Amino acid sequence: MDTTYQVRGMTCGHCVNAVSTELSALPGVTDVQVDLATGRVTVTSREPLDAGAVRAAVDEAGYDLAGA
Repeated sequence: MDTTYQVRGMTCGHCVNAVSTELSALPGVTDVQVDLATGRVTVTSREPLDAGAVRAAVDEAGYDLAGA
């Protein structure tokens, strides 16, 4: 299942790597694709992800999850 999120504050490749690393560590996540230009992050997982866990992972990376 693919879920797309909007992440604010990413400006470079390091940002992309930090967000990808944190989200990839969530249980059930099989892939993370980040579009730096738009701030869109698409997470592929085996089951629906807990919104709080996604927000915590993005926060841990140092960015803001918009609208979730």
